[in-house]
Amino acid sequence: MSPVTARSWRTAALLLPAGVAAAHVGPAATWLPGVRLLLFPGLSGAGHREHVALTFDDGPDPESTPHFLDALDGLGVRATFFVLGEHVVRHPALARETVRRGHELAVHGWTHDRPWRPAFARDAEEISRAVHAVHGVTGHRPRWYRPPYGILTTGRWSAARRAGLRTVLWSAWGKDWRADATPASVWARVAADLRGGGTVLLHDSDRYSAPGCGHSALGALPAIVEGCRDAGLTVGPLREHGSAPPPARTAVPTSAPADDGGR
Repeated sequence: MSPVTARSWRTAALLLPAGVAAAHVGPAATWLPGVRLLLFPGLSGAGHREHVALTFDDGPDPESTPHFLDALDGLGVRATFFVLGEHVVRHPALARETVRRGHELAVHGWTHDRPWRPAFARDAEEISRAVHAVHGVTGHRPRWYRPPYGILTTGRWSAARRAGLRTVLWSAWGKDWRADATPASVWARVAADLRGGGTVLLHDSDRYSAPGCGHSALGALPAIVEGCRDAGLTVGPLREHGSAPPPARTAVPTSAPADDGGR
C-alpha cells in the first residue's frame, strides 16, 4: 500500500466515527425552538389554529399524576400524557385510570435517559417495548412519541417511525422542571410562546427535575386553560389537534396567576 493510500485509510478511519456521531445527534438540533418552528412545524406540534394541545411528560407518577387528573377534571380539559414504559408496568392501574378519565397516553420512552451514544437496536427495542406496555395495559395503541429531554436522534426518530408513532416535541413550555419555577413563572413562559395551533409541554411528575416543582405546573394550569379560552381557543389532547399550517400569530393573554412560590 502506498503512503498516500495508507494516509487516506487512516483519515477515513478517524472521520468515520465522527460522521456516525454527527448523523446520530444531528436531529437534536430540532430541540432549538427557532430551528423547529421554522423548518419542522409538524415536529413542533402545529395543529388547528383554534386549538391548543396540552401535553404532560414523565408519568405516570402515583404521587403527583392523580392531582393533575383531578385538576383537569375540574377544568373540563383532556390532555395527552407522554408516559415512560417502565412506569406504566409499575403503575398499570394509574395508566388505566388516566385513559378512563378521557386522556390520551403517548410514548416518552422506556426509561428517561440521555441518548448521547448511538444505540439503534436498543432504541428500537425500548420504544417498541413501551408501545406494547401502553397497549397491553390500556387496550389503546399510542400514536405519538416524544423523546426524553426533547433530544431527538436518528435512531429514536427511525425507531418511532417503525413503531408507527409520530414524533411531536412542543411549541411552548413552562420550564416547570426548574427549582425556581412557580405557577406565575410557568404561566408566563407558556404564554410568551403560546399561539393558536400550538402544543404546550408540562410535566406531571418531578422524578427527573427539582423536587416539588410539580406544584408549579399544577398551580399554573387554571391560568393556562383560562388564557386559551379567553383567546377563543379550545384546549385538548393531540388526537384532537389535527394538522394545519404553522400556528396563528394571535397571542394568548398573559395575565399571571397569583404567585404562591410553587408550593
